[in-house]
Amino acid sequence: MDRLSNFKRYTVTSALPYANGPVHIGHLAGVYVPADIFVRFLRMNGEDVIFIGGSDEHGVPITIKALRQGVTPQEIVDRYHGMIKKSFEEFGISFDIYSRTSNKIHHETASAFFKKLYEDGKFIEKVSQQYYDEATGHFLADRYITGTCPHCGYDRAYGDQCEKCGTSLNATDLIEPSSVLSGNKPVLRDTKHWFLPLDQYEPWLREWILEGHKGDWKANVYGQCKSWIEQGLQPRAVTRDLDWGVKVPIDGADGKVLYVWFDAPIGYISATRELTPEWEKYWKDPETKLIHFIGKDNIVFHCIIFPAMLKAEGSYILPDNVPANEFLNLEGEKISTSRNWAVWLHEYLQEFPGKQDVLRYVLTSNAPETKDNDFTWKDFQTRNNSELVAILGNFINRTVVLTHKYFEGKVPAAISYTDADKAALEEMRQFPGRIATSLYGYRFREALTEVMNLARLGNKYLTDNEPWKKFSSDPIRVGTILNLSLQICAQLAIVAEPFLPFSAAKIRHTLNLPKFKWEDAVALNWLKEAQQLNQPELLFEKIEDSQIQTQIQKLLDTKKANLEAQAKPPVKPMKESIQYDDFVKMDIRVGTILEAEKVAKTDKLLKLKIDTGIDQRIVISGIAKYFKPEEIIGKRVCVLANLSPRKLKGIDSQGMILMAENPDGTLFFVAPPDDAMNGADIK
Repeated sequence: MDRLSNFKRYTVTSALPYANGPVHIGHLAGVYVPADIFVRFLRMNGEDVIFIGGSDEHGVPITIKALRQGVTPQEIVDRYHGMIKKSFEEFGISFDIYSRTSNKIHHETASAFFKKLYEDGKFIEKVSQQYYDEATGHFLADRYITGTCPHCGYDRAYGDQCEKCGTSLNATDLIEPSSVLSGNKPVLRDTKHWFLPLDQYEPWLREWILEGHKGDWKANVYGQCKSWIEQGLQPRAVTRDLDWGVKVPIDGADGKVLYVWFDAPIGYISATRELTPEWEKYWKDPETKLIHFIGKDNIVFHCIIFPAMLKAEGSYILPDNVPANEFLNLEGEKISTSRNWAVWLHEYLQEFPGKQDVLRYVLTSNAPETKDNDFTWKDFQTRNNSELVAILGNFINRTVVLTHKYFEGKVPAAISYTDADKAALEEMRQFPGRIATSLYGYRFREALTEVMNLARLGNKYLTDNEPWKKFSSDPIRVGTILNLSLQICAQLAIVAEPFLPFSAAKIRHTLNLPKFKWEDAVALNWLKEAQQLNQPELLFEKIEDSQIQTQIQKLLDTKKANLEAQAKPPVKPMKESIQYDDFVKMDIRVGTILEAEKVAKTDKLLKLKIDTGIDQRIVISGIAKYFKPEEIIGKRVCVLANLSPRKLKGIDSQGMILMAENPDGTLFFVAPPDDAMNGADIK
């Protein structure tokens, strides 16, 4: 069997999923299933290969989720890292290591990488304007800003992308931007950051990608890279004003961390360091082949930015191939984690126990290798029932059952071959090579089709030769038929291993066979005469309509909940946590509004005279658009009494009344109970 190349070893990475939610079928189809198939195939070829995975734990979506749930970012990543890792293990994704970017070794590795480039003068420093929330004292990353999309009018677009129309944005593009932290309108302020000057690497990238990988990389990968390069590359910031992430390891960078797109791919390196003390041979030896499995949304990071980082550092190998897939949709709609429009891996494993290979099969046979594809539950059912059950499972089961019926479960002898037998044997010899060629070309869907064609060959051979009709008159001929059929079963156990590892293990157990190398797939004599078989295991079970209807109903319920949620205005997110000591400093008292009048030359302000039980004081409140002065005289209110006085329109305001705001913008008083006395202390 020909090898992939003359490389000594292989480093295979898969995109690091954000640890802010579970894994779904889009992730599996785009990245993890094809990567696992490829790595299992390499291992069967006896290659020195490591398969690197891990959780990306430093993204803004993680800090936003933590903010909304009132917990720390570490609590979020701990929860989802554990869930993701467990799901991958149960599903059979065979990582050599599944690490995480919050690990100490990653922070050390990423810091050292940045510092090397910094000391070598590879960065440029730039002062630019960025949105700043004056209420919370934070510079705002793109996802900390929402507003109206200038393209489609969606009023909850983020500062980097509109999730409704999909358009990439800059935060300054948004109409009426607001801070996710406080709800206030942010202001622009100067901030200093370090940039990787991608424009300086453009000539090298043109030569390395556009000339060196033309016809080698997949068309979608090459085409996206070509588009980016021809538009002209610009310097890219490698630092951010955040308090969650890898701290920028130089003086004068307080409050700044490495931008997640810079630190995340270094996670492949840090995970390898964690895996083996010989990590450098997998990253710095030119005889090592580096392959990144990613989705199409990560092409620019793995084909342009990360290679430019590696080139700038100077001692690392570059990716040889980046076989990115397109997107997988669900029931005709784009998978969306925010809308819960997804099939989650951990839920699938609970609801379809023991059916890991069914999902692996469906996602591979429908893989979005060249264009976006669609997953439907009906197709899932059809592929299981009509292909796995009716073709592969049926052939294995029929062959083993007949062997037990006619030969007490012992492999019969093959005495002589007919021309039809010889033709079947010759065709069998072709399958391992065809499958290997497809796998070497990252055409996993095509390779799996050949595996199923081998099962079809077996079914046809068994049906055409009808051993059940011949045994009484010619048991020797039946022995040859079943011997050849059992050899096809054994070959299936070998070539199906990368795709359907759980099912391949069941076939091997039934046939009493060990694990084989890929090169053994052309031997055609794995089973010896009189070898005892075990009782057949059921490889696949029919999936009933009721099971599929349950899944479809889940999605319908999700759609209904999304529509209901869209009809309601969004609730503002919670502000940053404060300490108890901060809260007890506030002196909140019950009071009564004695007088109210509009402040001259303003639209929003009312001048209120309030009896606080301590004194009678003036409070200026911005509620004139919502309440008429005469309507609120005598109103019981809650007053923040020890707020430092503030001059508004020349009037000293001595406190603040507490108001509540609905998501639709309407205001109402936070009113004390009727029997509360003026001056009552609210705690």
